[in-house]
Amino acid sequence: MPVESVPIRDSAFYQRLLQHYLNLLKKYPILTKSVTSGILSALGNLLSQALEKRGRDKAGKSGKELDLLGPARFAVYGLCVTGPVSHYFYQLLELLLPTSIPYCMLKRLLLDRLVFSPAFLLLFFLVMNMLEGKNWSAFQEKLRTGYWSALKMNWKVWTPFQFVNINYVPVQFRVLFANLVALFWYAYLASVRK
Repeated sequence: MPVESVPIRDSAFYQRLLQHYLNLLKKYPILTKSVTSGILSALGNLLSQALEKRGRDKAGKSGKELDLLGPARFAVYGLCVTGPVSHYFYQLLELLLPTSIPYCMLKRLLLDRLVFSPAFLLLFFLVMNMLEGKNWSAFQEKLRTGYWSALKMNWKVWTPFQFVNINYVPVQFRVLFANLVALFWYAYLASVRK
């Protein structure tokens, strides 16, 4: 007898799932944010590969199939870098620029866009270079050919999202919010790094 997949429509299921996530976030904030970052980063890379394959198929070109090391590298990056670094950055932002200081919204955005974002993108290029087992000259070449265009695209894409994130999203959900946006951002970065 065939088995049918039935979509889950029980709202109680989603409420329990959300409650479980919130409990984990409260009990283990860094670990929960790191695991979430790892999963969503890997999904972003898979999305990138799917989009690239679809483009090749439409153009009638052949290419390699799914590269399982790509999502693995992005998962490691999300787990070990994005989750913890973002957690501490958002906490530090709250300490350095509380809502009580004048122009805090603008100052937060400028700190994020002009200091954190360039450094974080540089860290991305460095860690990915290491995870791919490439040498220093390959890293320098990637920086020379891809960093500036990736940074400009980061400023274009992320600025409105980060304005909302750092000024309106509760601090405990900022990493999750950024990870959801990053799902598509990592798809872009994976394609730029090639």
